[in-house]
Amino acid sequence: MSDRHPPRQPGAHLKPLPELTAFLEGLPEPHILFDAQYRILAANAAYRREHSPERSVVGRHCYEVSHHFAVPCDQAGESCPLAQSRLSGQRERVLHLHHTPKGEEYVNIELTPLPGDDGQPAFYVEKMEPLRVAQGQPSAQGLIGRSEAFQRMLALVARVAPSRASVLLLGESGTGKELVARAVHEAGPRAGKPLVAVDCSSLPENLFESELFGHERGAFTGAATARGGLVEAASGGTLFLDEVGDIPLPMQVKLLRLLETGTYRRVGSTELRHADIRVVAATHRDLDAMVQDGRFREDLYYRLSTFPILLPPLRERRGDVALLAPALLERVAAPRRLTLAPAALALLETQDFPGNVRELRNLLERTALLCDGSVIEAEHVRQAIATGRRPGAARSIPARSTPAAPADADQDLRSLELAALRETVARHTGSRADLAQRLGISERSLYRKLKALGIGTGRG
Repeated sequence: MSDRHPPRQPGAHLKPLPELTAFLEGLPEPHILFDAQYRILAANAAYRREHSPERSVVGRHCYEVSHHFAVPCDQAGESCPLAQSRLSGQRERVLHLHHTPKGEEYVNIELTPLPGDDGQPAFYVEKMEPLRVAQGQPSAQGLIGRSEAFQRMLALVARVAPSRASVLLLGESGTGKELVARAVHEAGPRAGKPLVAVDCSSLPENLFESELFGHERGAFTGAATARGGLVEAASGGTLFLDEVGDIPLPMQVKLLRLLETGTYRRVGSTELRHADIRVVAATHRDLDAMVQDGRFREDLYYRLSTFPILLPPLRERRGDVALLAPALLERVAAPRRLTLAPAALALLETQDFPGNVRELRNLLERTALLCDGSVIEAEHVRQAIATGRRPGAARSIPARSTPAAPADADQDLRSLELAALRETVARHTGSRADLAQRLGISERSLYRKLKALGIGTGRG
């Protein structure tokens, strides 16, 4: 008899070692073990608590439990760590949007292939760490979005956050650079330490060095006592340099020295101090052009941009307005509880928002002030857009060029509402009750609207 194992046939049923299952059970982070056919073979207690406290997941497919998909992730438009691992033959990391009993959550996934007797992957271990700084649903705080552009940006945040690398956030004004900087800080090992923001555009040149590095008593007129600077205040944490493109050239040299050596001196002192900080910088300016023009130091640019992240403008985040608007409305309208009519939301989604999320927030605050009831209608939004328009600014406001009959106007709004509802239903993966609650209408009203669209009304 031969001591050699017979060759493993494709699809043959393999059982994991009990020791491996026991090891995973004791880990604090959610872990699952599954085979090459995506079948879950074991799930530890942390995973069961997070994803399926009431129903066993063993024997089910991982994509069914985490995404409510009927096919593997890469066949449903998502990145699949198993598919990537098969190509690379090694460990893979991705960011996914998972279904949990608490709603949809962004989760960092680390997949490790485990070789069998023949050296080929036989099992896969998947470790999951929720990315608490972002949500795929309306939320009272943090980053909100689920568009492809948003998820690409968030994947970069998740990848760089655990490191010490300097991060440069690039993007138009109002895209949420300070929120992303906070996400980088809170998703990293320095989350328990301070995040100190420096508005570089508001600091006069003669005060920049003192504000950043501090000063000794008598260092200049008015310095009656010694004072630590913002670098000291951020010790152990993150220093966020907002609008770094506005730093004067003489001050760029001093900042470069801090980044290169990790040391600095207070104004009026010869003592060299050590800075234990992580630097995140942001700007809406074109730093490449500024370097070419000699207005920004090239060496400082490369120090700041170890890991650049481009924040997408709102007009490229298709579908995210429907998530952002209710969350922002809750913040700006409190303590009132307002909801957006589908036609009002549809009108918001037609805007290009050159001021991005900041402009959307301002528009919603204006809209809330114009609404006396509990439901914001399309006409409230239209009025808020008109009152906030800058003279001569081109805006994408659907307006009537000639007076329209009331019936025509009602028909326009109804068509707009149904179009918005059709797109919302296409994106929604939960139950009809959840969808009705999200839209701020009753299930009976939702049933009638879906019937008008010719969409099946069975409850999921």
